[in-house]
Amino acid sequence: MSKRPSPDPENPEWTEADFARAVPFDQAFPDLADSLRRGRGRPPVAHPKKQVSLRLDQDVIDRFKSDGPGWQSRINDALRKVAGL
Repeated sequence: MSKRPSPDPENPEWTEADFARAVPFDQAFPDLADSLRRGRGRPPVAHPKKQVSLRLDQDVIDRFKSDGPGWQSRINDALRKVAGL
């Protein structure tokens, strides 16, 4: 027969009354909830990039990748230059 562990006095089980008094986190701590929400993810940018699927010749990809990280941005810069932007 297994013995049930004794309750932790610093962390007692919740009663029905505890559940009845409970409120959502953002209601109990609105300022903290707001600061946590604002801190998520990257900050918004004025002109976000759009993901597209594009077929390029392998030698073009290899050439841009050969200069290291940032190769997609370099392709974007080259396209902007050719497009006169």
